[in-house]
Amino acid sequence: MIPLVIEGCIGGPGRTVAIKDSLDVAGWPTRCGSRAFEHAPPAQNHATVVKALLDDGWQIIGKTVLHELAFGVTGINEWAGTPINPQAPDRIPGGSSSGSAVIVAQGNVDVALGTDTGGSVRMPAACCGVLGLKPSFGRLSRHGVYPASSSLDVVGPMARDLETLVAAMTSMDSTFSAHKPLGKFRVGLVNVSCDPAIEQAIRDEMNRRGWAWEVVTLPLLDQAFEAALTVINAETWAAYGHYTGQALLGADIEARLLRAANTDAVAVQAAHAVRMAFSEQVDHLLERFDTLVLPSLPRLPPLLVDVCKGESVIDLTRFLRPFNLSGHPALSVPIPYPGSSIKTSLQLIGAKGDDARLCAIAGAFL
Repeated sequence: MIPLVIEGCIGGPGRTVAIKDSLDVAGWPTRCGSRAFEHAPPAQNHATVVKALLDDGWQIIGKTVLHELAFGVTGINEWAGTPINPQAPDRIPGGSSSGSAVIVAQGNVDVALGTDTGGSVRMPAACCGVLGLKPSFGRLSRHGVYPASSSLDVVGPMARDLETLVAAMTSMDSTFSAHKPLGKFRVGLVNVSCDPAIEQAIRDEMNRRGWAWEVVTLPLLDQAFEAALTVINAETWAAYGHYTGQALLGADIEARLLRAANTDAVAVQAAHAVRMAFSEQVDHLLERFDTLVLPSLPRLPPLLVDVCKGESVIDLTRFLRPFNLSGHPALSVPIPYPGSSIKTSLQLIGAKGDDARLCAIAGAFL
């Protein structure tokens, strides 16, 4: 299955970009990968970030498939189609911005836009072996993006190389200014439990580049993961819960939304308290270090056949969701996985609003 659900050509003649089908492109419907939006009328206006890219000469080549309603991490979509992971066709492409990661990894577009509420840019980027940036919360406009309201979601670009990713950010945000490559900087390696081969791969990559690093802890990381799940459940139920019970949704999304309906106000309030405390923990570490490093995923992307048989996948986002909760910028960077042609991924975390500097640090790594 090709990753585009709509093909066309708008703008240009510059670099090419594909747009996740949860962002409005004027003249094309926004279906969010769901039968519930099958008869959506064409959008009347471009999403703000889409217009910014067009105004800067980018050429849109189409809209990409996604996990239904952007509410899943596998990228499997029985209604709109599941794109094939170019680096591992037997493994999930990742979600929810599955098509965006796949078309970039295929080399068929320079940049693709995704959205990231709980890892939905970084997860598929890590699965498909490309770069994926979750900007600081509020950095890019969400006008013209579904759902209309979210305290976690951001629009973010994916690319095969950092220069192109930075070019997209510069076009979408006039305040984004590419930094020159940095010299020495301080790195905090977050102590987490993951596949030992991934942990060693990250350490080897940093040592190979002569990075000076120190192991650090984020005691509230697991609580932040759970709190982020609570918030996304509450907000997604509020946005899409009215579509349940009408045979309009895939079985996985229907079931997840109905579970989300049980999220109560007390739990949401507790989650926001964790948000504040965890954000402070990250801020304090970033006063000592220029960036924090941890895996994007705790293990390799699972096999499609295993996921279809019911293998749990929610743990795959336990290093991603916490930074949606805190609002810090986060960049997934592909690195070799020992003894395999499949790339794994590390995640760089930067100070809020310091997205350009985070990209410069990544430039020193790549």
